[in-house]
Amino acid sequence: MIRLAVDAMGGDHAPIEMVKGVNLAIEKFDDIEIHLFGDENEINKYLTPSPRVKIFHTTHVLDMGVEDPIKELRSNPEYSMFKAIKHVKDGNADAVLTSGPTQGAVVGGTLILRRIKGMKRVAICPFIPDFEGRMRILLDSGANVEFRPEHLLDFAVVASIISKSYFKVENPKVGLVNIGAEPGKGRAEDIEAYELLKNNPQINFYGNVEPKEMLTSDVDVLVTDGFTGNILMKSYEGAVKAFSDAIKKEVYSSFKAKMGGLLMKNAFKNIKRKANPDVVGGAIIVGIEGILVKAHGSSDAFAFSNGIRLARELAKEDIMSKVRVAIEALHNE
Repeated sequence: MIRLAVDAMGGDHAPIEMVKGVNLAIEKFDDIEIHLFGDENEINKYLTPSPRVKIFHTTHVLDMGVEDPIKELRSNPEYSMFKAIKHVKDGNADAVLTSGPTQGAVVGGTLILRRIKGMKRVAICPFIPDFEGRMRILLDSGANVEFRPEHLLDFAVVASIISKSYFKVENPKVGLVNIGAEPGKGRAEDIEAYELLKNNPQINFYGNVEPKEMLTSDVDVLVTDGFTGNILMKSYEGAVKAFSDAIKKEVYSSFKAKMGGLLMKNAFKNIKRKANPDVVGGAIIVGIEGILVKAHGSSDAFAFSNGIRLARELAKEDIMSKVRVAIEALHNE
């Protein structure tokens, strides 16, 4: 039985959508046990009773707009997010899922679970679906603004393991996000990172990838610093939404457009389904001693249940053991 610690109180729609997501996951997967952290009275309003769901009561909720999560962790470890993460640290769960504030999750993962030996930085690692349904891994997408080239090498090794184990890509191609495809482009750190990635035997290095080719190149992993990655991720999300809104507006602009829209309805639905980030379920906080899935703050029940699926599958793949071996090999070269 895979044990998953779930923060029921984190997120814009907590605890309603989180608990409903748990209900969906319990119905779908018979090999999971969920430990819910949050206000028991509120949780029970929406929870479908199950012997595979346990509630760990706390009324403390980390605010989505928290400004200093380190201070909050040190002053009050009773927040539902931190208690769920500590559950993994204590060996009582195999993975943890939260929709709470991202920096709170990064701080909790780093200070409670601690970094993997050899890793100097953690990273936020989302999966990006393209319009064909292919997933690409992007990291870092916001944990670190400043970076050193060797950090990107660590990230590339970890993401390659995830791509192999989770997406079953035999030999993942790693691209370095840059302002041009040619070697020698970018900042001094980018140029040095290029050489590190190119010369490391654990990495199948593709080369530089421009942002415009993020969804069309043949890469499986995109590595960059957290500042660039966060802008890239949010630009992607905004572009997908703007495209979707524009299509809807045009379809309803005239009678002919409406008729054409009806004929294209299934095609539009397929594209939307393939590019829907809710199917992914969340990002992974990598570089820490445990599986921590960060679901989107606006997750609904469907998205949150997919976050549970992601945590479950990473635990089933024993991803942490594989990452530890790869990082140890990297730093012993």
